[in-house]
Amino acid sequence: MWKALWRRRVVVLEVAIWLFLCGMVFEEHPGVLTLVLGLLSVTVSVATARWSPLVSLVAAAVTSVDTLFNFADRVPAWPIGLMVVMCCFAGRRMPRAREALIAFAAIGLAGVPVSFAVNDTEMADWGAMAAVLLFAGLLPWQVGRYLRLREDLVRTGWQRAEDLENQQRIVADQARLRERARIASDMHDSLGHELALIAVRAAALEVAGGLGESQQREAAELRKSAAVATDRLRQIIGVLREEQAPTEPVDDSVLEVVERARRSGMLIDSEVDESRSDPDMVGRAVHRVVQEGLTNAAKHAPGAAVTVRVRRSEDETTVLVRNAKPPTGPMPGVVSGKQGLLGLAERVRLVGGTLRAEPCESDGFEVLATLPLDGSPSESDSASSVTRSESARAHQAARRQVRRSLIAAIVVPPAIMCCLLGIVGLVFLVNYNKSQLGRDDFAGLRIGETRQEMSPVLPRRQTDFHPADPLHPPPPGSDCEYYGVGGSVFDLQREVHRLCFADGRLVAKDVVKIVRKD
Repeated sequence: MWKALWRRRVVVLEVAIWLFLCGMVFEEHPGVLTLVLGLLSVTVSVATARWSPLVSLVAAAVTSVDTLFNFADRVPAWPIGLMVVMCCFAGRRMPRAREALIAFAAIGLAGVPVSFAVNDTEMADWGAMAAVLLFAGLLPWQVGRYLRLREDLVRTGWQRAEDLENQQRIVADQARLRERARIASDMHDSLGHELALIAVRAAALEVAGGLGESQQREAAELRKSAAVATDRLRQIIGVLREEQAPTEPVDDSVLEVVERARRSGMLIDSEVDESRSDPDMVGRAVHRVVQEGLTNAAKHAPGAAVTVRVRRSEDETTVLVRNAKPPTGPMPGVVSGKQGLLGLAERVRLVGGTLRAEPCESDGFEVLATLPLDGSPSESDSASSVTRSESARAHQAARRQVRRSLIAAIVVPPAIMCCLLGIVGLVFLVNYNKSQLGRDDFAGLRIGETRQEMSPVLPRRQTDFHPADPLHPPPPGSDCEYYGVGGSVFDLQREVHRLCFADGRLVAKDVVKIVRKD
């Protein structure tokens, strides 16, 4: 429903634009041919705006050539209005920029020979056409493309953020499952050991003397129950345990973990408080925080000094693992998947603690965990916080690309115009210098000389100014040529030399004043 309503609004808008542009063509009062061509250009451009934006753009941009035929007079407004509207639409609807840029370049280059063919002003009128094409065609097209890029990039940015959220959620779930498998392995190792001891003691009671027959049967039943519980525990934990999830020795202390890493070559400054022992789950969490912190430092900051602090108070244990800036950078090929930290966050969460893993001063990195002795599992927010940061970065990247496209839309047309003005100015200087006839050379010309005799003195080109002198009209039947009087290009030119020829001979030479209309 909404799509159909939107299509109707677009059709109504396009019809209104077509009627408005046609009214502009009629208002200009052109000739019959120009009227027909104008209405045809407007109709083709509007009709193809949706299904072929490139055709619409070309049909609108070609009207800039009309400037070549009206350079001396007032430039009509309808080609400019047509280009501004339809080039903006084309920029918003064209998926690629290559075809449009080729079309603009082709039209601009095609105007060069046309300008030499239709006017004597040569490059000056082409410069006006290029200016109209740039600011009424290319600039609106850039604005339309900016609007398209803005919509596409914002949509892509949010799509990317959504994909990152889904991906991060999957990674977080995998890390939680892996960490829970490690916890299950710890339970198996510790609880299974205790059940095994119970079974051994029950077996000893079963064969010990001094017990009655009923007591020995109870001991046998206790031994069997302990054996069955051990077997069931092994089966359940075996289902939860992942083959890829490595387990640590149960009796491996934090000091042994640190010492083993130190023997591998890491520079570690450790301070471990052993004034008391932690509950089993908290102790395993302390072990995992130290182990994961040292593993990350070895992978991402090889050779950096590492500080390990384990401090215990009456109601909590604090663990800090901080590494300095790596001297040679991270190991090549190492990419952080954040699975270890996510799993560590799940481990800390299950004992009711908090985990902070972030860059620290001097370009280092630190992992800080606070573990209460009697805490309960807290709400998980590690994955959501990582997801929010990833989404924010993706959105910022999209906004940066939009800003770059807007800068290009504002800067590129004036930059191209400056280049074109430089080319036109260079051509003007060349033409000016080649069209100047010095006063001494002009004075040396004699009436009756042939054009061929005077050719060594005459410039290669004529000046662009061909003024009429009502007080001294040229001789009847003569063909006149106009040349500059010399001087700097920055001087205001007020007169030109006029040479009139008849049958190849000079019949009149005059200095004609240039009358400028205010």
